[in-house]
Amino acid sequence: MINSGEQNKDRLIKELLGAVKDIQLKFQSEDDEESQWLVENSPNPIVAELIKEMTVTMLHVLDAIGKLEPVNGTTISKQFGFSKGTVSKITKRLVDRQIIFIEYLPDNKKEILFRTTSLGKEIYRLHEALHHQINIGVNCFLQRYNENELRFLVNVLHEILHTSWIYSETNGESIAPNQRDERTNEKQDTEKALSTEETNEIMAMLNKLDSRNLKKAKTILKDVFFYED
Repeated sequence: MINSGEQNKDRLIKELLGAVKDIQLKFQSEDDEESQWLVENSPNPIVAELIKEMTVTMLHVLDAIGKLEPVNGTTISKQFGFSKGTVSKITKRLVDRQIIFIEYLPDNKKEILFRTTSLGKEIYRLHEALHHQINIGVNCFLQRYNENELRFLVNVLHEILHTSWIYSETNGESIAPNQRDERTNEKQDTEKALSTEETNEIMAMLNKLDSRNLKKAKTILKDVFFYED
């Protein structure tokens, strides 16, 4: 027979899983919010128009180039986790918009390096200013928590980072190759499969916590991701 403690734990787990889905939606909406901030705070109308056409990935690749220039595509891929194909596609778009330009080594014409143009530097600095603003806001917000609460949240996030979404404790079997092939043919099926795997993984981690710690995790996550001034 299920006792009240187990029932409370199950209820809290369901609430946290719902919060995770809401967080995903929030992150997606914040991409638009960041783009709007960049446009509104750009003193250059040309830069503002360019930003309207840029995707989040384009901004991140530009950020990588701005930090490391002159830099090649392989270095961008390794240090920032982009695939080589993505870097190639995005850098071409940035070159076409005159946000970056290509530079060749004098003794090696096959080695392509990327640098920011004057427009690219403006966008890069504006993007840096945005992240500086975000960091200030996050830091001020988290100051409301005591050391034990922050340590608890850090531990939970570290566990998430170091736990496989696929080979979780509640998933005894991996996905068969023929099933993977079928899913790759349909994007929607793939997304559903990943969602299930992520849900199972979160369940595995949350099941390790008692009711008191689950309540603490719920409170912190709600405050961090859903707080409104």
